[in-house]
Amino acid sequence: MKCFRKITVVLFFCGWNIAFANTDCSAEDWPQWMGANRDNVWNVSKPPQSFAPGSLKASWTAPVAGGYAGPAVVGNRLFVTDLVSKENVKVDNFGRRSFDGTERVLCLDSKTGKEVWKHEYPVTYSMSYPAGPRCTPTVDGERVYTLGAEGDLFCFDAAKGTVIWSLNLKEQYKTKSALWGYAAHPLIDGDHLITLAGGEGSHTVCLDKKSGKEVWRFGTAPEQGYSPPTIINAGGKRQLILPNPIAINSIDPDSGKPFWTIPYEASNGSIIMSPIQTGKYLFVGGYSDKNMLIELDDKSPRAKQLWRDEAKKAISPVNVQPMGIGEIVFGFDQSGELIAFKIDTGERLWQTAKPIGKRPLGSGTAFIVRSGELFYLFNELGELIIARINPKGYEEISREKIIEPTNNAFGRDVVWCAPAFANGCIYVRNDEKIVCVPLIN
Repeated sequence: MKCFRKITVVLFFCGWNIAFANTDCSAEDWPQWMGANRDNVWNVSKPPQSFAPGSLKASWTAPVAGGYAGPAVVGNRLFVTDLVSKENVKVDNFGRRSFDGTERVLCLDSKTGKEVWKHEYPVTYSMSYPAGPRCTPTVDGERVYTLGAEGDLFCFDAAKGTVIWSLNLKEQYKTKSALWGYAAHPLIDGDHLITLAGGEGSHTVCLDKKSGKEVWRFGTAPEQGYSPPTIINAGGKRQLILPNPIAINSIDPDSGKPFWTIPYEASNGSIIMSPIQTGKYLFVGGYSDKNMLIELDDKSPRAKQLWRDEAKKAISPVNVQPMGIGEIVFGFDQSGELIAFKIDTGERLWQTAKPIGKRPLGSGTAFIVRSGELFYLFNELGELIIARINPKGYEEISREKIIEPTNNAFGRDVVWCAPAFANGCIYVRNDEKIVCVPLIN
């Protein structure tokens, strides 16, 4: 069983320039996981088309400690979380022994890297891969929300760093953290914050984002899983899609009332990716050749399974969120290969290991961001790649190393931290520093 678990590493790995009273994020901000619209699209008018070898240099570097959480950037503020510990936390820890440390929430000046404010609190980690928190902070107007790896949920005044409200999800809902900790990024929806919690009847909870008071709770599962709450539009309704280790659920995001559920079986609790909707189809997948295609009814909030768990179809995502464009989905399989497939049939069009190396690496990781017709991949070697990706194949344009991999997995050095693209720059961290690298002159 231990050998099986050592293969199943997870997705957890895997701005405001002006007055803080301005609640609107600009098109070039990266206020949360996967960007402004949680779609990994970098909204910039003139994205870089290529770069010369040796041309990418950090404009600033700031020290940080351990963690897998990517930064959020809004204007001249950057938010990131980390873990300070005297113990060796760069271990797999499948036995779930305890490690003591301090989780921190850091606010830096995105133009200089200088610290603006800091909040810290003691933690005891008992999860696998205990190197630090997993979730990117979420900036919402004057507030920023963070979720630590052991369920510490905070709402801060973004300008001052004062705590507006906080709660520990494990204590509040009488549960324990999943094997890889709390790794599903909370979702802001209007006046609500929706997050995975765990416990009896409270797999997912909706809180008032201003007060932290519970609005509704939904579902029970053996473990939380790691799939972030996702809202889609289908059947004339907004539907909140909530995968867990035993089912894919659709509920009303306002009331928490169920629309539909389809059984699912996640290997070792590893339901990780956010479901991808393209047209009437909804795709989910996970470790050990798990995959499922759901057809959404176009007239009412109903759904049915079309196929599931078919070998050599679609992908089994682990560390990286796939991306759907039209009828094609592009994403990294658990094999470490980038694969393109047709969403309706799961037919693979092509696959390549090139973004990471000459041959496939299990759980090989490269985060995928798109701007216009080009793709920007940040891989586990600390390299930034510009490429063309389409149904015909993968074409690399430029590649440059911008940060060192400081963590480890499967006997190799890795950096499994999602980058942020904002202010014409890429912001990315490892377990020692965070850097700002200008991409647009």
